Amino acid sequence: MAKKKDAMTMPQRVVLVVLASFVMAFTIKSFARPGGIFSGGFNGISLLIIACCEKFLHISPPFSLVNYTLNLIPLYIAFRYLGRKLTVLSILCVVLIGSLTDLLPVVQITTDPLLVAIFGGILNGFAVCLCLFANATGGGTDVIGLFMSEVYGRDCWNAIFMMNVCVLCTAGVLFGWDKALYSIIYQYVSTQVIHALHTRYQRKTLWIITEHAEEVYQMIAQVTNHDATLFQGVGCYKRQPRQMLYSIVSSDDLKLVCNRIREIDPKAFVNIQRTEMLNGRFYQRPND
Repeated sequence: MAKKKDAMTMPQRVVLVVLASFVMAFTIKSFARPGGIFSGGFNGISLLIIACCEKFLHISPPFSLVNYTLNLIPLYIAFRYLGRKLTVLSILCVVLIGSLTDLLPVVQITTDPLLVAIFGGILNGFAVCLCLFANATGGGTDVIGLFMSEVYGRDCWNAIFMMNVCVLCTAGVLFGWDKALYSIIYQYVSTQVIHALHTRYQRKTLWIITEHAEEVYQMIAQVTNHDATLFQGVGCYKRQPRQMLYSIVSSDDLKLVCNRIREIDPKAFVNIQRTEMLNGRFYQRPND
């Protein structure tokens, strides 16, 4: 069997990035700004800087100017460590978010700050995931989160959430704690959506009892580039010899692996467990 390949073409990735940029800009313009909420990440920091300029300097700089300046360092990190194609798509996303946020009209959906925080957070998390599905980022803390995940080999979005909380506490000191607390709800909801939809750094442990252990192992190695361990045992009911494979795969590969196991051995018994922590070598498909 051929090794699993990225089926998404560059034009498809660009379409996802454009859609994500539009959703993120719409969320900023129609939820965050009208609701007085500071969205997380560098978009939120941009809104905070603009609010400070309006309050203390009586000027209102364009969102795009502030956001582009803040994203220079994260985009350099993306170019240096995460891949050139990812960086190009991330630059496209940052440029579109900045320009669309300045150009799109305000469409106020609701004035209830709790609804703004919840549904704005859902849309923001969905937009971030669209970028990640395209192997791109929206710049800012998305780059930092992806970089940390690559370094540590685990989901680091909770750490990014805590960083955002520190920024939002600054907003609370300057503009009132009610807006800051609603902003934290916004960011928490966004983080949970990313956790639910983006599974690249989540692991699953597979215990596979099968009569075709060698074929199943070859499939796992070819599809995921991961190894497996074979255990010899005895089925307690019929007292017949049994073979069990133990392997850990990325959640991204789980569905494909299970489907292939079923094709090889329809009678296979597969126990799937969530892997909280992993210490040791684990192949992670690189970014491009």
